[in-house]
Amino acid sequence: MEAMAIVTDEKKSGLEFPFPNTYTFDLFGGVDLLVEILMRPSLFPQKKKHKISDELIKDCLSILYNTCICTEGVTKRLAERNDFVLFLFTLMTNKKTFLQTATLIEDILGVKKEMIQLEDIANLGSLVSSFDQQQLANFCRILSVTISELDTGNDDKYTLLAKDAQQKKTQSPSRAEINQATLLNIPGFIERLCKLATRKVSESTGTAIIFQELEEWYTWLDNALVLDALMRVAHEETEQSGTESSDEGSLANPSSRTQLTQSMKIMHEIMYKVEVLYVLCVLLMGRQRNQVHKMIAEFKLIPGLNNLFDKLIWRKHSASALVLHGHNQNCDCSPDISLKIQFLRLLQSFSDHHENLVCDGKKGLLTRLLQVMKKEPAESSFRFWQARAVESFLRGVTSYADQMFLLKRGLLEHILYCIVDSECKSRDVLQSYFDLLGELMKFNIDAFKKFNKYINTDEKFQVFLNQINSSLVDSNMLVRCIALSLDRFESQSDDIKVAEVLSECRLLSYMTQGSVRMSFLFRLINIIHVQTLTQENVSCLNTSLVILMLARRKSRLPCYLQTIRDMECMEKYPGFILNNFHNLLRFWQQHYLNKDKDSSCLENSSCINFSYWKETVSVLLNADRTSPCAIVSYIDEAYMDVDKEFLED
Repeated sequence: MEAMAIVTDEKKSGLEFPFPNTYTFDLFGGVDLLVEILMRPSLFPQKKKHKISDELIKDCLSILYNTCICTEGVTKRLAERNDFVLFLFTLMTNKKTFLQTATLIEDILGVKKEMIQLEDIANLGSLVSSFDQQQLANFCRILSVTISELDTGNDDKYTLLAKDAQQKKTQSPSRAEINQATLLNIPGFIERLCKLATRKVSESTGTAIIFQELEEWYTWLDNALVLDALMRVAHEETEQSGTESSDEGSLANPSSRTQLTQSMKIMHEIMYKVEVLYVLCVLLMGRQRNQVHKMIAEFKLIPGLNNLFDKLIWRKHSASALVLHGHNQNCDCSPDISLKIQFLRLLQSFSDHHENLVCDGKKGLLTRLLQVMKKEPAESSFRFWQARAVESFLRGVTSYADQMFLLKRGLLEHILYCIVDSECKSRDVLQSYFDLLGELMKFNIDAFKKFNKYINTDEKFQVFLNQINSSLVDSNMLVRCIALSLDRFESQSDDIKVAEVLSECRLLSYMTQGSVRMSFLFRLINIIHVQTLTQENVSCLNTSLVILMLARRKSRLPCYLQTIRDMECMEKYPGFILNNFHNLLRFWQQHYLNKDKDSSCLENSSCINFSYWKETVSVLLNADRTSPCAIVSYIDEAYMDVDKEFLED
């Protein structure tokens, strides 16, 4: 009853011991006793084995879980007993106690300080292969805790300086990485996940088994969603019967009940797919990403998801769509929303720097995604994920054919409408749109022509510039794209089409102005410092380098450095920007010239050989004060501050 109060939000606040029964039970050793009862057969093997009944195991697990959620500290105490945690996995072989065991393990692992190692679980391979598809999907909830890196703060906000220092300290793979490798070594594991992710609702569990499982969860109080679902069943059946007897009501209106059953099946399948897609997504971003990518391509995950797109992943909401207790349909916690986000994350990870597979049928996944992207409401949280997924399809070596595929389907006009006409305010969405626009337009003369056709007034162009200038951290990838494209187009000016666009396009004309390029360069260097560099803003450093590499190609590097010096003096901060840039470039060498660092993304995104990146940085960092291309030549001796050690704040 005390555990039920938590799920139904009926707990009494303000009391010193709001749950006296569970508190007292634990106080007098009840929890330890239950652990001993469960583990006794394995701790004290006897000649004649005393098998504990399934019902007793279920009761022990149920009381343990209820005590965990009601009494502070119990879960942490259980988590400290590694022998008990590993023992719990052995109970998962029994189908009758599987759900209770899985839920307790998930709760315990959520608070465990040290991640368990999957290879320590006895007979893990045979355990996993013994699971049916439903059990495997539930097991993915547990796996997600064991293969995800422990939270060290938001990854994008975690400084590169701190990350690099951490990498030096721990050269060996993390526990999460070891666990990922352990899973990949289980025969048929990825294939089963792909089948589970792509199966249709009609292929899933029979209704009777669903209801049996839901009732198990209801008793177990694992998930408020299930409580809601069962409440809805009871409520709708009552409404159906009206003044008639329940039997007559069911016969009189069978369609409502059938619809509800189907709704339950869909909800059940969605919950499973969320867990499975999450695990696949984590594996796709791990050390063995290339191996995982090859495997899920082989098992046709993407074409399979394409077949589910309209009817399940991006299905239209029904009025009675099931949502989490205390939430609404549009809440990020609802299964429908979670499935969409996991699907888009997986698509982004799969497409990123990899070749893409062609889907079956008339519409591929990208076409379907573009269609829903255009219909998405302005305030939708999906806009960010949709843009990221499409951008990952383009990222890497620039493909004119891929760009034209998207341009012909009106993507550029849609992005510009969102940036300019709807004047999007969300920083995350704006950044994802700017990044996508950069990949879509890079080196593509047709894209710049279309841009000029849409941004056809000075007022519209000014709104666009205001959006770019409002946050260079968000828009710098687009600035990089414009600079690179302009440089290439200028070398192709003999082509009549290129020459025409060069003379007419507002955006290209704007970037040809030396004062504009210098303004971007000055601000890009000024908004970042070694101590504040993150995965999110390091692109500002690389964009500033691109601008200087293009200048170096034209023998204009000294001119640019002199202009920065002049701008410093105008701002009355002599040496401030150049000292900062010198330190940033020293860090760049330390970070990107690491033997484990993959530099191909810098090369692919700019079409500038990485050797030229390294060479330009070396030239800029030259200690010879007589060199016209060395930063130190433009800092007065009195303001020189370039040899500081990099210390974390």
